[in-house]
Amino acid sequence: MSIRKRSPGSVAVTMRDVAELANVSQSTVSRVLSQSASPIPIGEETQRRVLEAVDQLGYQLNLHASGLRGQKTRMLAMMIADISNPFYHPMVRTVQDVAHQHRYDVLVANSDHLRDNELLFCESLARRPVDGVIMVPYHLTDDEIDWLIGRTGAAVAVLGGHLNHPSIDIVAGDDEQPTYAAVKWMIEKKHHQRIGIIRAPQEFAAGLRRYRAFCQALTDSGLELHPAYVQNGDWSVESGQAAMATLLQLPEPPTAVFACNDHMAIGAILTAQAMGRRVPEDVAVLGFDDIPAASWITPKLTTIAQNPVAIGNALAKAIFQRIEGNGIVGQRRYQVDCYLVERESV
Repeated sequence: MSIRKRSPGSVAVTMRDVAELANVSQSTVSRVLSQSASPIPIGEETQRRVLEAVDQLGYQLNLHASGLRGQKTRMLAMMIADISNPFYHPMVRTVQDVAHQHRYDVLVANSDHLRDNELLFCESLARRPVDGVIMVPYHLTDDEIDWLIGRTGAAVAVLGGHLNHPSIDIVAGDDEQPTYAAVKWMIEKKHHQRIGIIRAPQEFAAGLRRYRAFCQALTDSGLELHPAYVQNGDWSVESGQAAMATLLQLPEPPTAVFACNDHMAIGAILTAQAMGRRVPEDVAVLGFDDIPAASWITPKLTTIAQNPVAIGNALAKAIFQRIEGNGIVGQRRYQVDCYLVERESV
């Protein structure tokens, strides 16, 4: 009978479990896995049984338990959601700058917004010790964060308000109120009545918050949200292009479109122009993030700006306060404000 491998959040497999399955001593398991020199050779058959047991149980060698607890690795691990998205670049750079001031290095991983990649990141850290972990998780739960802390003992700071673990630092952008205010601005100051939206995937907390704020702004302004004006994107330029093409082919297309990130907003502008529409005269476009390309495209993109430098600085400072043992207990939350940047596309 095969035994399913454990994953973050499940009961940890121990070296004793491996030893019992392989019918050897724990010291033999340790010698096989550490590949240490020994005056007593280990036979190939014994090595095979140990390695098969490791694979069958999904055992992960915990280097922290091998005498490394209490010693500093002088290493941070950082996981971002999309390494191709320039929104993350100044955040990573800021974390690296702060880390270098503390004589630390930073390992950077990319999840591509995928749950499996987030779990793989956690599992990798259980095998490779670091002093601190900074993450932009979209799928991880509090239980999985708890598993990571229990296996590694590392300090953890995250960007994402959906988590509520009692022992981590949480940095969150206030994107809901600024989205509401920007949509109200389009209605009241720019006089748009037919406004569409290119949503981000609703399983992501940020996408859900921005869509909720958009809907509330319409409701409070006495405007109806037409179902055809709601198009789905996946954060990419290509999805923004496809969504805008659908919107502009409607019998009565919207006069303004809010895209839940700048990549989708830029795709929307490119498609509008390719279809012979003028931006903003025929259709206005509002984005979110204020990535560098927002000020490069023609017309320059009006957008709701986040501050990735401030986010990176908050994450890095929080993690080093914990690493340096300043007696911090419990969860801490930091908020980074967002704000409207008026340019030419609205």
